[in-house]
Amino acid sequence: MTRVTEIGADIDPARFRTVLGHFCTGVAVVTGHDGRAPVGFACQSFAALSLDPPLVLFCPAKTSRTWAVLAESGRFAVNVLAEDQQEVSAVFGARGADKFASLDWTPAPSGSPLLARALTWIDCALETVHEAGDHYVVIGRVTALGEPSDGRPLLFHRGRYTVTEPVTDELAALMPWPRPDDWL
Repeated sequence: MTRVTEIGADIDPARFRTVLGHFCTGVAVVTGHDGRAPVGFACQSFAALSLDPPLVLFCPAKTSRTWAVLAESGRFAVNVLAEDQQEVSAVFGARGADKFASLDWTPAPSGSPLLARALTWIDCALETVHEAGDHYVVIGRVTALGEPSDGRPLLFHRGRYTVTEPVTDELAALMPWPRPDDWL
């Protein structure tokens, strides 16, 4: 047995989830279209990866039926949800029914659904996929971008939705990074 295996072997999955729940994440919906019907799922494991070339990543469960459709099509869009889109997140976080039946959407350049009222979107071509435990790490090459929004994001923290509070100008002046650039 290697040292790496020994270190992680006794980690309780419930405690792991609880501890990592302290890290606040944004909520996105990853969508695609297989030529017959739109598909999508709620996703907290989304991140920017590279500026040059422009790459993003997300991590679907290996058991995801939606991921299988996205993988086959080779294209997907990431819809960044706004703070008032908790119901949208819940719809896309559940199994079953037509998730698009009660939602307005338009096709991205790739044909993937872009959800109405999302803060913005990122359209991608599948670049590569890596196995990682019970999930995949999916890397997409960005092919088109939505417009930026002044709205606030839907966030998830400690097992529930939360929202941001506006930062005062006094506090913003103390931020160590130049604005409005990203951390990338």
